[in-house]
Amino acid sequence: MKRNQLFCLLGIVVLALGAFVGTLVKDARPLLGLDLQGGASVVLHPTTSVSKGVINQAISIIRTRVDALGVAEPEISRQGNDIVVQLPGVKDKDHAIAIVGQTAQLRLRPVLQSGSLSNIGDPKVQAQLEAACNPQAHPNSELPPNDPAATVVLPKCDAKTKAVTSLDQLGPTAASGDILSSATASFGQTGQWVVNFTTTGAGSKKFDAIAGLCYKGVTTPTKVPELGDASYTCPAQSGNAQGQLAIVLDNVIQSDPVIQQPTFNGSGQISGGTPGFTSSTAKDLALVLRYGSLPVELRPVTQETVSATLGKGSLRAGIVAGAIGLAAVLLYMLLYYRALGAVVVLGLCVSGMLMWSVITFLSQTRGLALSLAGATGVIVAVGVTVDSYVVYFERLKDEIRAGKTVRSSTDRGFKKAWHTTVAADATSFIAAAILYWLTVGAVRGFAFTLGLATVLDLLVCYTFTRPMVGFLSRSRFFTQARFFGVARGLAAGGVPT
Repeated sequence: MKRNQLFCLLGIVVLALGAFVGTLVKDARPLLGLDLQGGASVVLHPTTSVSKGVINQAISIIRTRVDALGVAEPEISRQGNDIVVQLPGVKDKDHAIAIVGQTAQLRLRPVLQSGSLSNIGDPKVQAQLEAACNPQAHPNSELPPNDPAATVVLPKCDAKTKAVTSLDQLGPTAASGDILSSATASFGQTGQWVVNFTTTGAGSKKFDAIAGLCYKGVTTPTKVPELGDASYTCPAQSGNAQGQLAIVLDNVIQSDPVIQQPTFNGSGQISGGTPGFTSSTAKDLALVLRYGSLPVELRPVTQETVSATLGKGSLRAGIVAGAIGLAAVLLYMLLYYRALGAVVVLGLCVSGMLMWSVITFLSQTRGLALSLAGATGVIVAVGVTVDSYVVYFERLKDEIRAGKTVRSSTDRGFKKAWHTTVAADATSFIAAAILYWLTVGAVRGFAFTLGLATVLDLLVCYTFTRPMVGFLSRSRFFTQARFFGVARGLAAGGVPT
């Protein structure tokens, strides 16, 4: 055996075994998809009639939010005008669904009266305020009026109890969420969580314009060129010389800070007021602001917890069927190719350890989830791998029948078989890549595992199969043994070694 082939053989075995043992030591394993581990499913319906393009835009935004939440392999699809969101393995279903369906319509409004309790005795108004603070508990209730050009009364909510804590009377919207370019949550110098944001070029002018009015505590309706034709007031509140600017997200006041400087030069900070943001609420707010507002208001029509019983039953049946099929294939290879069949067994072990390690690594670092379709791809991959062995071994038979020794045939046969193997695996990989690119959800899981298998097949074929067969060809026991001999498995009797 050539020295470089020996290094390849030892290298791939050490790599596969080391990676596999590493996953066992860390007790790491692949994440499972919705069909295998269960999770949450919600159907979102637009509150108004919208076009197909608007629904597709909403799906795109929801997908970026779900990815940011770290949910492994979600399934987001359109059914008519409804959006179906399936979230595997989520621990807090209500929280995840609330973030996914949040419209995230950010508006900046000057505060006209802080702590106003006007109309709070009206049962209809009370119901609207409760629905704004806890839309999951009141999915079919009306929300408070939030006309951008009108004066409105909106609530501030307790992050834990979802109860109305106070109200503000607000003026017309001075700016919307499109003035923002980024938003991040951080632990502020005051010992509270805050959301830091930056504005666009045009957005910076708008924000500074309304901030300037509130800083002066303007009580007379005033027009500002940067804010259009509307007139604004921003009176001082609670004995301060400056006014307050409310930051409103989906009918709820997130913060109403006193404006203590006339300009901000493109960046600012949202605090949670009293009692302030928690780590979770600050990160959630930053997330929905960072990924933009949905183009349409969505309401959950149905919410349910998805059981994994059916998926696990199917997986168990698939594993049993796959194990039986694999055992039958390996037995056939041992009987037909004798000692070379042992190469197939060892090669599949190497491929299996590498695949397990790669899928586990991607699950832990990139949120890859193994679904039933992905597991099917793993089973199909066994056929892809075995095909490569058959191509090589049949080339060996051709060389031996032509009068070559087993030892001399290993390299010659591999060179001829390698081109065929590369062509076949390249075809499979291209098909898997196109399937992954054009599809979503579980089908992508199948395409990914199939593509991964073809790459690993080429790697193992070149670094393990070739040198291992070369090693066997130099042993008379493996070439000439009565039953186990390689030569007897490649051609009947009288084969030179």
